[in-house]
Amino acid sequence: MHITESHAGSLVDLLAPLVEGDGYTPTQLPGVSLMAMHRPSGRTPMIYEPSLIIVAQGYKIGYLGDREIHYGPGQYLVQTLPLPFECETHASAEAPLLGVAVHLDPALLGELVTMIGEGGGQPSSEVEASPVPMASVSMTDGMQGAVERLLRTLHDPAETAAMGASRVRDVVFEALRGRQGPALRALVLHQGHYSRIVQVLSRLHTRYADEVSVEALARQANMSPSTFHQHFKEIVQASPLQYLKRLRLLKAQQLLAQKTCNVNQAASAVGYRSVSQFSRDYKRYFGISPLQHRQEERALRVS
Repeated sequence: MHITESHAGSLVDLLAPLVEGDGYTPTQLPGVSLMAMHRPSGRTPMIYEPSLIIVAQGYKIGYLGDREIHYGPGQYLVQTLPLPFECETHASAEAPLLGVAVHLDPALLGELVTMIGEGGGQPSSEVEASPVPMASVSMTDGMQGAVERLLRTLHDPAETAAMGASRVRDVVFEALRGRQGPALRALVLHQGHYSRIVQVLSRLHTRYADEVSVEALARQANMSPSTFHQHFKEIVQASPLQYLKRLRLLKAQQLLAQKTCNVNQAASAVGYRSVSQFSRDYKRYFGISPLQHRQEERALRVS
């Protein structure tokens, strides 16, 4: 049975006392954070780590290539890969965005997949032939119950310490049983071209400042350059070099938010040899120069 928007009120009641302000609030449980936003936000480039995003109030639209991914009450987002995308947030002071994010730990995923088997107990109608790395999934009774138990646990420090890990396990288990289960299992089973692209993405994500070529990435995936390019673009909705550029710029944005990093240092740290090229790419992607962004961040810290 799927959960409708009217059933999300209990999640809102559980979340509201826990959030501390706009943005992400860490909890006592590693890998679990709370989300809040009291104003709308237009399309903004960002990147999510592999995670489950459950929105109880408010609404988000993700833009990945030509795909629009809507998620709000009654749905949750399954993000299996660290993909640069654009996100639009619908929220207000009267009805702020409220949600919870659960990091997808590879060790926990591997353990659960081993225990429940490759099919995950899904009906055949729920299994997609070709996994997608980012998709919205309808809430089920099982997922609703698991998220409610997780949030109730966060209200009690003793219960969080004793039962928190098992509550997270419940949520991930329900995600494995859902429509995005095949994409989650592909992260563990290392089978097929999807899994090979996942391994390349993991390498790019940790070594984004290195010099790379499509040919070298194709060799890593054990594919011809043309086949690799085709499968990569189908999964990521961007070419390998487009993905790398966006990843570098998002990493640079994070560095510029730090007090100790200037524009030259940020450009070098993410693999740019030319600061002027970095500044052009940055402004084209974010609509603001890296120097302006750094100045705005410093002004916010002062205020």
